[in-house]
Amino acid sequence: MSAKTLVVILGATGTGKTSLSINLAKHFNTHIISADSRQLFKEMPIGSAAPDINQLNEVKHFFVGSHSVHNYYNAGRYEEDVLKILEEVYLKKNIAIMCGGSGMYIDAVCRGIDYMPEYNKNIRDELTAEYDANGLDALLEELKKVDSNYYHEVDKNNVQRILRGLEVYRLTGKSYSEYRVQNQKERPFNILKIGLHLDRELLYDRINSRVDSMIQDGLEEEAKSLYPFRHLTPLKTIGYREWFEYFDGNISREKAIELIKRNTRHYARRQITWFKRYDDINWFEPKFYEKIILFIKDNSDYSHKKP
Repeated sequence: MSAKTLVVILGATGTGKTSLSINLAKHFNTHIISADSRQLFKEMPIGSAAPDINQLNEVKHFFVGSHSVHNYYNAGRYEEDVLKILEEVYLKKNIAIMCGGSGMYIDAVCRGIDYMPEYNKNIRDELTAEYDANGLDALLEELKKVDSNYYHEVDKNNVQRILRGLEVYRLTGKSYSEYRVQNQKERPFNILKIGLHLDRELLYDRINSRVDSMIQDGLEEEAKSLYPFRHLTPLKTIGYREWFEYFDGNISREKAIELIKRNTRHYARRQITWFKRYDDINWFEPKFYEKIILFIKDNSDYSHKKP
């Protein structure tokens, strides 16, 4: 086993990943790499449930507020960037913490992804215009025809993933699935996956309460400030598109809040389904902090170097 270990804290939204990861990072005197495809955008701190300023001051985080919604970013670039950062972290630490619920970003680092064609602005603009004019169902029908494997796997509400699948096909004539890695890449560090799970009723209560807290913290105002950029792919997501519908006069404010809660619960279910595909995840309830600490110590070289 490598002396270096990447501890991956994963699970559905609302399971307490952020708090646990901060406590673990403090215990092991190390840093946190966010694996959340939305928290990396600096304009979306409330809607993405990014760590707040106090949490960021407690532990060094990477990929939180590090990019702009105006700049394209994908899982391939994330893989490259994280591997470079881990090289630096492992010069002083034997353990690094990764925290997030974006399955594709976690897979990019843990399994690797094959070469993917770069973002093509013209094709993406064309697809975005089709989405705005005809809705998501039309794009899903096209995806089903050109890449049925990806169609049956992709989150049907994740506009960015759907646009990316069609973009690759229109650019290259090959399906997105053909580019995806078939075999796990070797990594020069041990990977220890810890999944957090909660009773579904409790999870849904926590999600609903968190949405209420986000609104109190200014989610509506954050969405309003981003409304002029609603055509950007990162903003076609839960917590923003519902507000945009309200701002457009299509639904009431109460309906927007109801939809954010409902869509977030649905998203949590899809995350659970994604992670259940893997047999290398060790599942815990978040309250069993001491058990998680012992598990990490038993399965890694935790005699970390001091900086």
